[in-house]
Amino acid sequence: MSADITTTSHSEEAVYVYQAPVRLWHWINAIAILVLAVTGYLIGSPPPSVGGEASDSFVFGWIRYLHFSAAYIVAVGFVFRVYWAFVGNSHARQIFLPPVWRGSFWKELVHEVLWYAMIARQPLKYSGHNPLATLVMHVMFVWGIIFMIVTGFALYGEGTGMGSWQYEMFSSWVIPLFGQSQDVHTWHHMGLWVIISFVIVHIYAAVREDIMSRQSIISSMFSGWRTFRDGKPADDKH
Repeated sequence: MSADITTTSHSEEAVYVYQAPVRLWHWINAIAILVLAVTGYLIGSPPPSVGGEASDSFVFGWIRYLHFSAAYIVAVGFVFRVYWAFVGNSHARQIFLPPVWRGSFWKELVHEVLWYAMIARQPLKYSGHNPLATLVMHVMFVWGIIFMIVTGFALYGEGTGMGSWQYEMFSSWVIPLFGQSQDVHTWHHMGLWVIISFVIVHIYAAVREDIMSRQSIISSMFSGWRTFRDGKPADDKH
């Protein structure tokens, strides 16, 4: 008895997008932002006091220590990320320089809005970020992080005191600019909720595109390779 075995070949178009330093920065940054979000919330809404001798526990001290440590990691990582935008490949600087001067950028951005709104029937595929993602990443990962770093160090400088580099570089002008210290606290805390909202949308969009656009989104930030499961190249490579 013999059986006919039919084999079907399968091929996937692949493009190397995210270099190792960008992937490493992404995941370290993600962990640091998670720590900042949790500890920042606890700093804004402190937990009940711990019973017993004060010398037996240092709960809030650890919360502040983790917050400050994660903040330094984000700040140093951002400086590195700016550096890599200059020395890395074209995808490494994509979120820093969205081509807003091109009419095609805005036309494709509108298409992405319609696609996410379930109005457009077919997605456009990109080897890197699509125009909508590029613009959102630019606002959040560039200006959003700068805002949180500047306001965060301004608040931190109040603790280190006058004469410290944190106070001289940030507190001395940021606090008067906003009006008073409490105003900086309020805006910095509001930034926390903006970041949390962005992270939720970011994860949703990545999972959605991975499934509906037939291209690897999540795995590309591990491997660096963007694959297209329909075997066709990205639209921006045509």
